[in-house]
Amino acid sequence: MRVGFLSTAHVHVDAYVHNVRAAGAEVAGVTDDDAERGGRWAAAHAVPWFASPRQLLDAGLDAVVVASETAHHRGLVEQAAAAGVAVLCEKPLATTEDDARAIVDLCARAGVPLMTAFPMRFSPPLLESAALLAGGALGRVHACTGTNQSVLPTRHGAWFADPVLAGGGAIMDHVVHLADVLRWYLGQDPVEVFAATNRVLHRDAVTVETGGLVMLNYADGVFASIDSSWSRPDDYPTWGGLTLELVGEHGTVAVDAFSQHLTVHGGPDGRLGWPLWGSDANQGMIDEFLDAARHRRRPSVTGEDGLAATRVALAAYRSAESGQPVGLA
Repeated sequence: MRVGFLSTAHVHVDAYVHNVRAAGAEVAGVTDDDAERGGRWAAAHAVPWFASPRQLLDAGLDAVVVASETAHHRGLVEQAAAAGVAVLCEKPLATTEDDARAIVDLCARAGVPLMTAFPMRFSPPLLESAALLAGGALGRVHACTGTNQSVLPTRHGAWFADPVLAGGGAIMDHVVHLADVLRWYLGQDPVEVFAATNRVLHRDAVTVETGGLVMLNYADGVFASIDSSWSRPDDYPTWGGLTLELVGEHGTVAVDAFSQHLTVHGGPDGRLGWPLWGSDANQGMIDEFLDAARHRRRPSVTGEDGLAATRVALAAYRSAESGQPVGLA
């Protein structure tokens, strides 16, 4: 199986290239509209460089990973779908609902598998909690509270804090992961979103929001909160984390998706470090994507899932602007 990378803008491409190879697939090439960035990445990872998406797609691919700035997802997915290759698209799916819907529709019309990059669907702690829920251990869920926090991501790319290229700041970056996990766990989408945002942290560094609290209400009375922020210090041992606590009629469960790590003091750079061990959620996601591409089947995490999570993030922005809850039809 031959896999291509459409852009290297996203920080996760450094992991994905190893995941693709570990799955036994060939990394057939990479392209990037920033030739210096893409060429540097191609050389670092021994990946053939192509000057344009068309040249790469014409080289004969089975699948692509779209890892560009969010605003460019739609154009790249359109080219990939026209070439008939399976698509793994980074999250959030797009910066607007129209573009997110178009991405889903383009792939559906072309008959190509479309998967949204939600690796938390393959996190063993989250999978185990999902099994507890499905088995009825908690009974009816009443409430959920989640956090998705990270360092300021501009050290990986200035575009993460560009309101045009990224679609926003911490809300756009972090709400979608937990919105998707809640969709998975609860089997439904929220009917109302209320949000408040701030720029208390990194006020002098970026113009987008760096913190936000999002409240979700569901039709059956379940409510949830998402703390999405770029609140970790620059020297934090990892880029961030994701936690979720569920309160049910029979008990509670608390999940820390990134707690599988060792603690190292005074490593090569003299700093506190958290080397990961054990499971790799990215590998589970890539394995699922490549299998879906190979068999031309619907992946377990879909474009529709990406669209639903994007709609929640966009509703959060509308709510924060108006100061009022926003309904999701």
